Amino acid sequence: MALEHDMIKPFEPNQIKNNNISYGLSSYGYDIRIADEFKIFKANGTLDPKSVTPDLFEDFKGLTCIIPANSFVLARSFEYFNIPRNVLALCTGKSTYARVGVIVNVTPLEPSWEGFITMEISNTSPCPVRLYANEGIAQVVFLESDQECAISYSDRKGSYQSQKTITLPK
Repeated sequence: MALEHDMIKPFEPNQIKNNNISYGLSSYGYDIRIADEFKIFKANGTLDPKSVTPDLFEDFKGLTCIIPANSFVLARSFEYFNIPRNVLALCTGKSTYARVGVIVNVTPLEPSWEGFITMEISNTSPCPVRLYANEGIAQVVFLESDQECAISYSDRKGSYQSQKTITLPK
């Protein structure tokens, strides 16, 4: 399905490990990688999802990123997605990170949505945690319907359509 609909770019047809946190095609999904771009949360006080400004984050680019203890970063997927009109995708964190207190939060990838996935990665542990760019971070599971949805994400002109960078709340 992924190749037929050109859903994932670049697409890795095998599970790649080679001393990495695995990525690529899995049994019933696709293990995505994290890109080398991050927004590290640096502010104190109350966060308001209706008023998030770039100054609340420090931009960082690198092969590893440290999430401070009890904090979070925003990141994006290495892969670009193009979800067909009859597919919904759900994304959940990989167990390697979950076992050190890291939680990956991504909203569903709706029918006809496309772009790089912006993900929130929380460190719930009392210690800093290292993330590895270009390695696995989460698994996307695809749910295919036997019919197309009546109104897709692109039909609604969703706020996060075709995002190319880490996108703050709109």
